[in-house]
Formats: sequence, C-alpha cells, structure tokens
Amino acid sequence: MTGESTDRDGNTINGGSFGGPVIQATGDVHASFQQGAPAAVPVALAQLPAAARVFTGREKDLRVLAGLLDRGGDAGPVVVSAVAGLAGVGKTTLAVQAGHAAVQNGWFPGGVLFIDLHGYDEIPVGPGHALDALLRALGVPAQHIPPGVEERAALYRSKLARRNPVLVIADNASSEAQVRPLMPGARQHTVLVTSRDTLAALGARLIDVTPLDEPASIELLEEALRAARPEDERITSDPESAARLTEVCGGLPLALQITVALLNADPALPPADLAGQLADESQRLTRLRYDDGSGPTMPSVAAAFTLSYNKLDDTAARVFRLLACNPGPNISTEAAAVLGGLPVGDTRAALGNLARAHLIEPAPGTAGRWRMHDLVALYARDQADKHADEDGQPEALGRLFNHWLNMAIAADYHLRALPGDTVSSAFAGREQALAWFDAERASLIPGIRLAADTGHDLPAMRLPLLLAEYLEWRGMFDDMTAIGEVGLNVARRIGDRHGEAMALINVGNALARVRRFQEAIGACQDAFTILRETGDRNDEGKALGNLSRILREASRIEGAITVGQTAAAILREVGDRRSEGMALTDLGLALREAQLHAEAITACREAVAIYRGTGDRQREAMTLISLGSILEGADRFHEAIIEHQMAVNIFRQVGDRRGLGMALNHLGSTLHVVGKFADAIIALGKAAVIFHEIGDDYSEKIVRKNGRKATDALLTRGHSAGSKLP
Repeated sequence: MTGESTDRDGNTINGGSFGGPVIQATGDVHASFQQGAPAAVPVALAQLPAAARVFTGREKDLRVLAGLLDRGGDAGPVVVSAVAGLAGVGKTTLAVQAGHAAVQNGWFPGGVLFIDLHGYDEIPVGPGHALDALLRALGVPAQHIPPGVEERAALYRSKLARRNPVLVIADNASSEAQVRPLMPGARQHTVLVTSRDTLAALGARLIDVTPLDEPASIELLEEALRAARPEDERITSDPESAARLTEVCGGLPLALQITVALLNADPALPPADLAGQLADESQRLTRLRYDDGSGPTMPSVAAAFTLSYNKLDDTAARVFRLLACNPGPNISTEAAAVLGGLPVGDTRAALGNLARAHLIEPAPGTAGRWRMHDLVALYARDQADKHADEDGQPEALGRLFNHWLNMAIAADYHLRALPGDTVSSAFAGREQALAWFDAERASLIPGIRLAADTGHDLPAMRLPLLLAEYLEWRGMFDDMTAIGEVGLNVARRIGDRHGEAMALINVGNALARVRRFQEAIGACQDAFTILRETGDRNDEGKALGNLSRILREASRIEGAITVGQTAAAILREVGDRRSEGMALTDLGLALREAQLHAEAITACREAVAIYRGTGDRQREAMTLISLGSILEGADRFHEAIIEHQMAVNIFRQVGDRRGLGMALNHLGSTLHVVGKFADAIIALGKAAVIFHEIGDDYSEKIVRKNGRKATDALLTRGHSAGSKLP
C-alpha cells in the first residue's frame, strides 16, 4: 500500500520500554496496554553445567582450547572448535571445563549459551528447535520467535550482534547441518561444538580427544574415589589392580567413571575383584554399566557405542562388523575391502565414515591401516556375532585368508629371489615386501591359528612356510615355532604327508633357533623319513642339510659331518645349487669344529662360489662370516678380517640389519684379537645399536660384553696403530 504522508502521520509511545515490533501507520492507531500482561522473558546467559569435580589428563587439550577461546580483544574471524572423539571419551566434560575457565578469565562478558543437540538420539534436536531455545535464552518472547529456521537464525544473529562476546557451546552434534544455523554473524562471538563425528565441512579447528593414558586414568580413579570418601585408599594400596582396571577400561573416561561408581557403590569391593570381573571380554561391556535410575540413559559403554553405530549407513555398519573378524590389532584398507567383498574405493569411503564417527582411527606408524579402541572392538565383535550369517562372515574370512596367502607368496618370492628371477608385480622390490610382512605380521600370526580353527586348512598349512624366510630375517623365532606347529598339526590332521614333512623341517629350524635341539633333531629326522618314503629326492637333501646344521649346533659333530656330506652330494646330484651351497656352508662349520680347517675352508669357498654364481648375495655374506670364523680357527686372522669386511659391505647393500649386526660383531671380535682395539670398539658399538633397534636382547648383551672387553684392552694395553674401519 502506498500513499502520501501528511503531518498527522506518527506514533507516540510513552511510559516504559517494550519488546516487539514497532508499528508505523498512516492515520489513527488505537492501542491499549493492560496491567497484568506477561512479564518479559528472562535472559539466561549463564547456562554452563557444573564443572567436573575430578578432571585430569586433559591439560594439553585445555591449553589448546584456551588459545582458541582467548580472543585477546581481537575481533578476528569466528573460531569454531569441533571437539570430536570416541563415545565416552570426555568431550562434553572438556568443553564445559574450558567454558568455565574462559568465564573465570573474563573472556566472554556477554555470557555463555549451552545447548545439548542430542545428535545421536533417536530424535535429535533440529536447528529450528535449537534456535528456539537459544532465542528464549536471549530473552526473546515466544510470540516474537518466527516459525522458519532461516528467520530464527537471522533473529538469533541480530540479537547476538548487540551483545558483548558470547560463548555458545553446542554439545553432542551429529552433523554440520545441525550446527551451521547456530553460527553467530558477529565476529566477536565463539562457538564450541562437541561431536562424536569429525565435522570436517564446518570450517572449524578440529581437536580430536583421545583416551587417557595409564597414569592419568589411575589418577582419575584415585581422585574420584577420594572425592567421595577421603579415606578410600583402594587405588593407592593396590597399584597393580588399579593398572588392570585402567587397562580393561582402555583409558575411556566413561568406562572409568562407571568403574568409580561401582567401587563407590560397594566400599568393600576390592579393585582386584572388579578387575577380575571385567577381565572376561565376553562380559565386559555388560558389566560396564551403572544403574543410576535414569533407565535407558543410564551410564553404559555399550549404549554409548550403540548411539554412534545406529547412525551408520548399511555399508559402513557391515564393514564395521566385519572388521571384528580381523584377528590382529589393525587392518589395511585393502584387507578390509577383501573382508567386505567391496571395491577398494567403496571400502575407503566406508572406513572414512567409521573414522569420522570415531569408531575406528588410523593406526600409528603405517599409512592406510586402521585400528579400533579395545572396547569398541568388543562391541564390534558382539555385533558381528549377531549378524554373522547376514554379513557372510565365513566367506569373508575365507577371502581374507586367501588374500594373505597370495600376498605372502608374492612377498616371499621377493625375499628369496636371485638376480634375474621373475617376481610378482605386487611389490616393487624386497624392501616393499618386507614392509608388507612387517605391517601384517601382528595379524598373520593369530590369523594362522584362526584359519586352522575355522577349517581353512590350505592357508593354515602354507602361511607358516611362507613366513619362514621373513621371520628368519627378523629373528622372530618364537613366532616361527608357534605357527610352524599349527601348520604341522593341520597337515597331520588332513593326512598331507608332503605337507607334514615340510612343516617338520620348518618346525625343526625354528626349534633349533630357540635352542631346543633334541626336539629339532627329531623333527628333521621325521621329515627325512617321510621324504625318503615319498621319493622326493630334492627335499630329502634339504632335510638332511638342515639336520646337519642342527646336529652341529647341538655339538654332535661327527654326525653333522656325515649327514652334511650326504646332503651336499644329493643336492649336487639333483642340481639344486642354492641348497647345495647351504649344505656346504654347514658342512664347513662342522669340519671346523672337528679341527679339520683345510677341508672346512674348501667347503665354504665352494659355497661362496656357488652363491656368487647364482647372485644370492645375502647367503654369500652369511657364508663369508662362516669362512672368516674358520680362518680365525686356523690363526689366519688378517684373511678373516677381509672376509668379515666383505660380509659387512654386502649386508649393508642388501639391507639385512640382523646380518649386518652379526658381521660387525665377528669383525669387531677379530680386530680385538689382532690388537686393533679402537676399530674393534667401533664395529662392536655399531653392532650393539643394531641389535638394540631390532629387539635382539640376547645378541645385544653378547656384543656389549665383547665391546667392554675391547675397551678394557684399549685402556690397559694402549691403542695399536692400524687402518681405520671403512
């Protein structure tokens, strides 16, 4: 409506202040105001819940939040901090604690607004309802709150624009869409969001809250119990049980708080008894709940996880359940795709959803691998059991075992390959193959047992053989023994005689490495008997070669020489040059023990020639160490030093750390004998560092002992002139 104004136009309102729209009209407007009208809506800008009575282990996170909340008078761009994390990890407690600190520091004179968005409940708080609550808190009467979300957001921003800096805490958000309308337009205000999901599209500074470490967890238990009963000394008097409690709780504050409630409810309950109850994984999640009378919302770890799980789409939920089938502590994206029977791209998207929900997280140290918190893993296993048939769990396990088998075959080829050999394109080279074994070992070892238990006989029998070379490289002989026996039991159960013989050889080698010689000899003799019966001449020669080495290590020298000579002859006959070289090396060492130095040197030089001819540099270096030791026994020390130095160079080139440590130890010991003490100390020191890095405590102890002897000799006899080590 348009019209010409007259001098009668105008409004006059006298007597007091009023909220609501002002009417500008042409003509007369009559209004009456009666006493007894609804009072103005009170402003509620001190909405922070009470701070936690016990708060520990989050000092670093609090410092980060303080840096974000302290505006310092600078009206810069709005800072939004999405505090995300696993259900029950303490996000709300952290946000509330940070809010109280900010208020005490006077950073938000305009007040604090707090709203729980219930983002993971069956019916979350929508943006419209959230804005309604916030507008009421800002003093806007209900009749003046517009119906639409956009209009409410506009009014909300307008109200905040006229206020001193306000902190808005939006707790328990499940999506960016739920939070975005709550962003203030004025730049002086700050919004702090907590969510179980990583709200990556919110343009926020992201802070991931992690579980507490053991010291902080124990401190939380101790302080919380003493807050209830100052005389309660159950945690301090039994630190071992306290540590067990923190372990079964996985550092999850919700689980720790439930534990505190259970202990407080029963002052006579020893921490050891509660830790024992929670040790049963099948009952742990059931026990980690406390009935506080709130019904379905009572504190419960499983219930907290369920809220996050129920938000997943069907694909992510199925992948989550199948991840529980993985027997190891973490899993690669590729293996997860195999489990799910999905393309890698789809699997990566599902894993991304799980990571944003903080149901999984990247495994540290290795890109492209994922892990679960221990309590989440128990929850996933429970869900997996409920949906085993629906998810095709047996078939998923079969796919995983076959994937491991194919990858292990390819990786083992690279470890054993000689120059010119055809190898799998699955790996770019030996280092990548070793890296795959390193990453998968923690899953492969229990995976072999799982394969045997679930009737997947081929991978259970073959994987121990395929891991043997790798485990030899890494010196993991306990693992080698354990999985070798699993493969042997499977071969015997299904009646595979050749498989049984190969498993016996593998087990014999592993047992000898852990100095269980009598059992090792028996295993190799049994393997030889089977192979003689089946007529496998080549493997018969290999079995005898292994037996010769083990007999020598067990100080049965005469038998070692006889068996070694037979083994070398058989392998020469069948044309297996590589295995012949191994048999000759072991024969040379046995001959040395019998003081037959000339014959021993000849045998080892023949082996070196074979390895050089085939390009097997690693075994060439190992044989050079043996040759150096034999030369030492013949008092030909300077020749021995040359052989050991050659071995050091080769091991450096091929990247065999254990072999390099062995070669440096032998070199250092020989240098000591000839009086080159300084050079000996250098070599032995490098060897000690290597054995420490690879976790070989036994070898490190021996090398350090040799190093001390060389140091003592240097101090007492003086430094001998001589060339320095290359």
